[in-house]
This record gives sequence, C-alpha cells and structure tokens, in this order.
Amino acid sequence: MVSDELDEATRERMQQRAEQLSQEMTRLLQELELRSLEQSAFAWGALLFAALQTWQFWAVAGILVLLFGLFRWLRKRSPEPESSSKRKESSSSLSKEEEEQEESEEGSDSERDMSRIFAKRIQWPVQNLAYRTRVVEELLGELRVLQEPLSNSTCSFFPELQPAIRVGSAFEGWSPCEDDAVYHVLMPLKPPRGHAFHLELGTEQEMPTRNFCVRVEQVCTCMSEQLVENMLCFLHHPEEELRNLGRSFLRTLCTGSYLDVQKTARWFQSFVMSSWMLLPQSRRYKMEMLPSSRSCKLQLTKSSRRTLFIEIMFGVQQGDSDIFVSSQSTEATFTPSTTWPESYAVAEVKFFRHVARQAPHSSFHLKCLHVCARILEGTGFSTYAFKTAVMHLLTTIPLPDWHRREFLPRLGDIMEYLRSCLEEKRLDHFFFGNESVPEEIILPPDFQTAEPINLFQHLTQDPHAHAEALREFDDLQDRLERLLYYGR
Repeated sequence: MVSDELDEATRERMQQRAEQLSQEMTRLLQELELRSLEQSAFAWGALLFAALQTWQFWAVAGILVLLFGLFRWLRKRSPEPESSSKRKESSSSLSKEEEEQEESEEGSDSERDMSRIFAKRIQWPVQNLAYRTRVVEELLGELRVLQEPLSNSTCSFFPELQPAIRVGSAFEGWSPCEDDAVYHVLMPLKPPRGHAFHLELGTEQEMPTRNFCVRVEQVCTCMSEQLVENMLCFLHHPEEELRNLGRSFLRTLCTGSYLDVQKTARWFQSFVMSSWMLLPQSRRYKMEMLPSSRSCKLQLTKSSRRTLFIEIMFGVQQGDSDIFVSSQSTEATFTPSTTWPESYAVAEVKFFRHVARQAPHSSFHLKCLHVCARILEGTGFSTYAFKTAVMHLLTTIPLPDWHRREFLPRLGDIMEYLRSCLEEKRLDHFFFGNESVPEEIILPPDFQTAEPINLFQHLTQDPHAHAEALREFDDLQDRLERLLYYGR
C-alpha cells in the first residue's frame, strides 16, 4: 500500500482470493444443503448448530464479508464493459466501437440512459448498402457503355447519357423499409450533337414545386464537320440529305420543340429491354420492367428470391449547379409530358455527405430521420417535410449533439420544430434564401436572393386541411411513442 489506492497486482490478487473464497463458501453451503435433504430435521439442526460453533466457519464468513465489500469497491472504481453475450442479445445495429464509447462515458443522466435504451430497442434495418450500390452502379455503367456508340454517332438522334447519380433515402441511409426500398438514380442527359437544351420556367406554377420545360434548339455544326467526317449540320445541309436520315431527335423524343418526358422514358425502357441479354447482370438476375410513364423502373430478382428495385429518372442540369430538372412525378393529378419538375435531390445528397464529414462517427441524425419516416405510413405527411426539418436542425443544433446519447432530445426537437411549423402554416424550403447552405453545394444564382418557398403553403389556403394536419400530427406523436416502447 503506497497511497489510499491499491496497486494493480495487489488488486488482482485480492480479487482472485475473493472469488476463491466465494466458491469455497458456495461449496460448503451446497454440502450443508445436501446433507439436510438426506437427514431428518433434527439431525440437520444439530449439524447446523455444530457448524456455527466452529471458529473456522466464523473466520471464513468474516473474511468473505470483508473481501466482498472490497470487491464491490474495486468494481465501482474500474467498471467493466458489458459482456459480449449481452451485446449479441441487443437488437440494435450499433457497432462495437459505439457500444464501448457509450460505456466509457461518465456522469450520464436518466434522459441519456433512456436514449440508449430506446435506441437499442428499435429494430434498425440492416441495409446491405455496399453490395446493392455496387449492383446498381455496375448495371448503369454497362448500359452507358452500350449506349455510348449510339450517342457519339455523327448524325445521332439519341441524347447522351451521363454517369448516374445515386439519390434518395435508400442511398442516403434512412429508408423506412429495407426489403421494399427503391434505389433511385438520376441519369443526367445531354443533347446529341447539333442540338442544345434551354430551360424555360413555367408560367403557371404549382407551389411549392417549380416546373420547367426543356426547349430543344438545333445549332450550327459547320465548323465541327471539318473535324468530324460525315457530320451533318442540321441548319445548313440540304433538306434532301437530312431527309435521308429518316429520323431526327426532334421527331423522335420531342413534342414540338420541347423534350418529352414520356417519349424519353419509352425510348430508354426499350433500350434496356433490347440490351438486357448483353449485360453480365442477366446471368445472375431476372429482370422485370415495371409500369412507369416518366421513368424506368426495374425489378431484379435473384435465384434466392431476393429482389432489388431500381428507379432510373432522367434529368437536365441547370448550368453547372447541383440543381436539375427531372422526370420525377409530381403530386398534381395531371402533369404534361413536356413538364420537368425541379429536383433538389443531388444537392440533398451533397448536404448529407457534408454533414457526415463534419459530424462524429456515432452521429444519430440519419437514425432520427429513419424513425420519423417509419411512422408516416397512411398519413398526409410526406417524408420530404421531415427531411427538410432535419436539414434545418442540422444547421442550427451543433453536430456533436446528434450523438446516440441525445437520441430522445433530438427526436423531440424534430417533432417540436414541425409542430411549430404546422401552427404557423410555414415550412421553408431548405435551398431557397437560406444562408446556412454549405458553400460546397452549388446553387443557381437566383436561389440565394429568392424568397423562401413555403412547403406548407396549401395549409394557408384550406382551414380544413390545416385542422386535419394538426390532428394527424397528434397521431404521429402516439405512433412515435409506440415505436420507441415496442421497437416496431
């Protein structure tokens, strides 16, 4: 003893001695119990009385009491992590590193303890994201290779496919369901040679969605034809030569002078169907084309019956920004085939990547968003409203405060933020007029000076819809409590 604490070797010897004495005491008690079953009540009482009068029994008992108290004091001074068996029993998908980090923290209050309990109770999806991402990328890469000779033709009427961009909840890591998750990709299109795309903002806007038309213009290629053999200029070559081409980009994929979403989707679907047997994926998957008028939806099924759903949407980039106009469907009952809604999906992907680089490894912001998405089924609320709320809060609440130990407070912040927005009938779009957008996200110049778009604009015009939204939000609170308590 060199201070008021024991050195490590002495502590270990005393701990081992305490365990040995404890085992010896257990053995003696078992022998006493066995004898009590074999002898009469009188003989058992005599044996116990005799044992109690032996000084060895009292000596061992005194030492055991002393060492047991010392053993508990040592455990409090140096707490051991949970056993591996308990970790295996946990239904949480949290990593071993996160568990050890949590267990090493001191001074946890009851709210943080409850956050850990609820986080472990929820049945998180075990997404095989890396494997499925590789399958999607390989498939789209092969399709692009097959289409490239067609788009590079000197008289092509096919748009040029650009590298696909992974977007949406499945790739971002917060999809509400794993088995039925749809892996969305955005396939940027560039005009074929001799053509140019011009984006025109629609005059009648269905707020909060901004709709565009993609006007196709033929451009002069006379200078290029000197460099590329047999290249025709759609503006200056004789009509007879152009007529011999049989088809043109304007007649094939456009309605009038505007790029047609439905014609583009049918062209790409036909291309995939005719190319499927040439792809290596055809040897591992059975492919089924699902009905869609504005995109290409694929269902890939393996021999094990596991399915992978992919939706390929088409987009045209706004300048060099991260904002596109896309072929995605809108909430309107009828969307003209020449209407391309504005898409912020690529900018959102970049935002979450930015947060992932800045936040601690154990950040729980995507888990919070996953929980919110799971309680929305059958309600009038969209996942995009919750996604927008989380993006706003990620720029106002410090990122270290999104740790797992703050799981419940952050869920409370999300629900409180949305309730406040509902009461005020206003939820601002994240990318319009928001100075908190990270600089690495490239936005069109008019986004910075634009008035924020209100995603709850429809509630200001319909009191009945507003009252229904408040009622449904109370139901969401109940659903959230059930999910936290029962894990599903």
